Amino acid sequence: MFMIWLLVVSLIWAFSFGLIKTQLSGLDSSFVSFIRMLISYIVFLPFLRLKNIEKPLIFKLIITGMIQYGLMYLTYIYAYRFLAAYEAALFTIFTPLYITLFNDLFSGKFHRLFLFEAFISVIAVAIVVYNRLSTNGLIAGFILMQISNLSFAFGQIYYKKLLRNKTINDSHIFALLYGGAVLLTGLTLLIQGSLNSIQIGAQQVYTLLYLGAIASGLSFFLWNYGVRRTNTGALSIFNNLKIPLAIAVSIIFFNEQADITRLLIAFAILLGLLFYNQSYIKKDD
Repeated sequence: MFMIWLLVVSLIWAFSFGLIKTQLSGLDSSFVSFIRMLISYIVFLPFLRLKNIEKPLIFKLIITGMIQYGLMYLTYIYAYRFLAAYEAALFTIFTPLYITLFNDLFSGKFHRLFLFEAFISVIAVAIVVYNRLSTNGLIAGFILMQISNLSFAFGQIYYKKLLRNKTINDSHIFALLYGGAVLLTGLTLLIQGSLNSIQIGAQQVYTLLYLGAIASGLSFFLWNYGVRRTNTGALSIFNNLKIPLAIAVSIIFFNEQADITRLLIAFAILLGLLFYNQSYIKKDD
């Protein structure tokens, strides 16, 4: 049941790739990151309830947001200076491996089946997104993407660990995560001092409002809500399912080209992994 939220979010993110590419490519990366997180923070601020929440947990949630959303966005968007879009997509596929490794690190136990599922999900998505790689800036872009992947993977598993066996309502504390992201992205924007040179049109404003409120604000909340209630194997699969979904959306709605056969193969492998996961793996042992 809870995986439904992961699927819903994956579909929302699938549409977001096209919007970012067509509407926001000319804007400063730290500005885009800051505005998206600021909007997300404002959306969830009315739900914030800190009564009976321990101060150490509040601090840890803020740090989690700085890493999972702040550092992730800053490095992800900046990587587009060095990579083509398909290269960025290719380099996101390692996130499931990082998820399983962080899960093993925090749990103190090696989960062989989760690592197997993560590895197969990487292979499945590589089939559909692999293309000839360029050489200019490839190493810098790859490093930035892996920092982004590590940040997002760490945040998911650490959030799950922090709230394990707690009855805290996710919506009551989620503004803390966005607040941490706002602090980091805002500080980066101030240090860069690029505010005066930013020019933004009405269409870009609408896009940022949608991305900040829905693709970031609501979607990250639903994603972490699902993370708390889904085993790590399924989580690693869903982290890569959004990539072929994004390609399918690009074909249908943005008139882009892709190899349909490879796309169908990737979907078949990932859906098969999910079926296996739900049939034989019930929880994080």
